[in-house]
Amino acid sequence: MSISRLIAIVFIFGCVTMAWAILATSVVVRTDPNGLNATLYRQVEKLWGTTHLQKAPAVTLVTQDGSTSNVELESSEIDVGLKLKHRPKGLLWYATYDVDFDGTYTFLNPLDEPVTATVTFEFPATSPAWDNFEFRVQDVHATPKGNTGNKLTATVELPPKKEADIHISYKSRGMDKWIYSFADSITAVKNFHLTVNTDFGGYDFPEGTISPSEKYKTESGWELAWNFTSLVSDFDVGVTMPTKINPGPLASRMSYFAPVSLLFFFTVLVVLGAVRDDTSLHPMHYFFLGASFFSFHLLFAYLVDHVMLEIAFIISAVVSLALVIGYLWRVVGWRFALREAGISQFLFLILFSYAFFFEGYTGLVVTIGAILTLAALMQITAKVDWAEVFKKKEKAPRQRPLVPIEQSPPTHYHSD
Repeated sequence: MSISRLIAIVFIFGCVTMAWAILATSVVVRTDPNGLNATLYRQVEKLWGTTHLQKAPAVTLVTQDGSTSNVELESSEIDVGLKLKHRPKGLLWYATYDVDFDGTYTFLNPLDEPVTATVTFEFPATSPAWDNFEFRVQDVHATPKGNTGNKLTATVELPPKKEADIHISYKSRGMDKWIYSFADSITAVKNFHLTVNTDFGGYDFPEGTISPSEKYKTESGWELAWNFTSLVSDFDVGVTMPTKINPGPLASRMSYFAPVSLLFFFTVLVVLGAVRDDTSLHPMHYFFLGASFFSFHLLFAYLVDHVMLEIAFIISAVVSLALVIGYLWRVVGWRFALREAGISQFLFLILFSYAFFFEGYTGLVVTIGAILTLAALMQITAKVDWAEVFKKKEKAPRQRPLVPIEQSPPTHYHSD
């Protein structure tokens, strides 16, 4: 392995790295939240609604002399059912859900005189539909009429020291997360019981929310319960939907990381070529091998638009392996193509790329692979004379072939 060949291989590696950077950037642009992805997100919102932020009903009391006061709820009994449905759009998956909300509340007129109580209900989101909707205060039913905006109010007369009940129920759809808010600021919450039943696992809790008091595994998902007798807080409660692996961000991360895989692969081939003269490859061979590695990510980035993520990965892996193994089979023979090159490509390209399917483990997999590769190469090259390997071989002086000299017949001289 001469220095000039090594420089040529490094140049080829740099060119393929630039191609990967361009591919990864193009995928990022396709999933940019301010670009095409924003349009797709709005399309999903129109079909399934936005994040639900359900606020507790607000109660205002008006006395006979016109003075007003806000009162806290005496109790809250809420049951929520969440059914998850992942929806694909472009290179992203969106976590949409069906929500079944049923809440019963009570409030008290603490005054010694009758009051007019006004209860305000605020819709939790912009949703395309509200099925089985009911907003009732005592016997008064409030329904949307005209341009009511996102709020409804119901008014009832309440005697002194009497309680009244509120019932709110509906079925709707939302996206990403569901949140229940006690108030816009610090407030006191009494006798609060909220139960959320899901048909999924892998849930999380939004930032700024309180984790459940109890949780139980059910046949279809989880039952999460928040129980407070007397709570003072400005935090909310809620559930974040589990997300699926998004093909777009996955493809871009794999492409940005790909040069590391190719670096390991080229290193193995260079070292084997240095210690075994029968497997030394020309820089043009490295060019085609780098292009074969690049074909994996190029095919995967555009195939995930049309087929399932796992199927796209398998097809891309098989195509790239076939290109490399088939090419080296003809160049140096089947043993090296299958054993050294094929196994190296499977480890450095396929397994390293598959590690991105498991969020949080990619770095560990790469680290382990790098250490194992280093250990193997150290053992293989332990007794290699590197000075001799990188010494430019001097060409032996070309010897001219010996040309036989034609012998002339002997000349006889006669003396006189």
